Amino acid sequence: MSKVLPFSKVSVSRRVAVALLALGPWLTVAAQQSGGVAPAASVPAAGITQVGELSSVPAPSLTATAWLTLDLNSDQVIAALNPDQRVEPASLTKLMAAFVVFDAIESGRLSLDQKVHVSEKAWKTEGSRMFIKPDTQVAVNDLLQGFIVQSGNDATVALAEAVAGSENAFVALMNEEAARQGLRDTYFTNAPGLPHPEHLTTVRDLAILAKNLIERFPQHLHYYSQKEYTYNGIKQNNRNRLLWTDPTVDGLKTGHTSSAGYCLVSTAVRDGRRVLAVVVGAASDAARTENSLKLLNWSFQNFDTVKLFDADKPAVTARVWEGVSETVGLGSLEPTWVTVPRGKGIDVKPVANYSQPLIAPLKKGQEVGQVTVSLDGHVLREEPLTVLADVPEGSFFGRMYDKVMLLFQ
Repeated sequence: MSKVLPFSKVSVSRRVAVALLALGPWLTVAAQQSGGVAPAASVPAAGITQVGELSSVPAPSLTATAWLTLDLNSDQVIAALNPDQRVEPASLTKLMAAFVVFDAIESGRLSLDQKVHVSEKAWKTEGSRMFIKPDTQVAVNDLLQGFIVQSGNDATVALAEAVAGSENAFVALMNEEAARQGLRDTYFTNAPGLPHPEHLTTVRDLAILAKNLIERFPQHLHYYSQKEYTYNGIKQNNRNRLLWTDPTVDGLKTGHTSSAGYCLVSTAVRDGRRVLAVVVGAASDAARTENSLKLLNWSFQNFDTVKLFDADKPAVTARVWEGVSETVGLGSLEPTWVTVPRGKGIDVKPVANYSQPLIAPLKKGQEVGQVTVSLDGHVLREEPLTVLADVPEGSFFGRMYDKVMLLFQ
């Protein structure tokens, strides 16, 4: 059980103390006067711990340059090797190209049945191909299948030109989107993922990008689970062999060049839980497939993802001064999940830290502190603690009364 901090050590009213104690013993609360947040006694000053480090079953030994596995329900990295080493993404670049194309479709700038002119530049693009012909009109839906299922570089450039007018302009949109998503170590020089000394990313950035793609465009994810596509009389299989190996896998993208090695971003859903694995720099197609499946199986079999708080359900009820109400719920506007080693959910310790006094007006969604989640003394994650309802200012006399009362707190 979590220990509630002694209220003699924090500035909080007796009524608030009673309210907090009524919440139950499993949530620790620390509060102090504005100007700082009291450190929780049970949480070390060290940074976030990858939950994989706390498992009694170590991560599998993989033959790859870098890899990462991410639980999308909790948004926690389970484990990683060289997550911030800059690497060539090869055709994993097409995840960002797809993001920009899907955004154009959803904003109405492009439609699935729209016919796109195939330029000579698109037709001549080297590497994997859909085998579109120059000076023809091809539907966006067909190009998407050639671009995603067949990993066609020619289809990629055709779509880039349809969205932005030229591949260079499209690449500028890709880099703008990378910056918007906070992909700090990613830079693109072309749309398909052809080798270039400055065309680099990291497995951490790729995991963030893939997560954002899955969550933003679920209506288009069916392309990634499509096993084959035939165009111009040529049938090509999806290069993601996991689609045939594991029925829970529904994506996401392969990549390969001689300099980048064999790469795969894979994802699967089991019992409502989605896990993402990123593997780059494997020695062969078989190796990237085997490594990815090992990561997915290890992540599903040895970890649980449990819900700490529901959306808009207070993690703590706090005293409000000078407002129309005396208390307000603090929590998260989204459900809060945490990934832990299997069977350890009961040992999780959430600690709510927020500054006092809370003075109206307060706005729903306003951040006033944080919830730190720890297990066995290790911090697993930190989440903003936000106000769950508007609290307008109270009457003039009510505010004056509270100002006087605060002098005695």
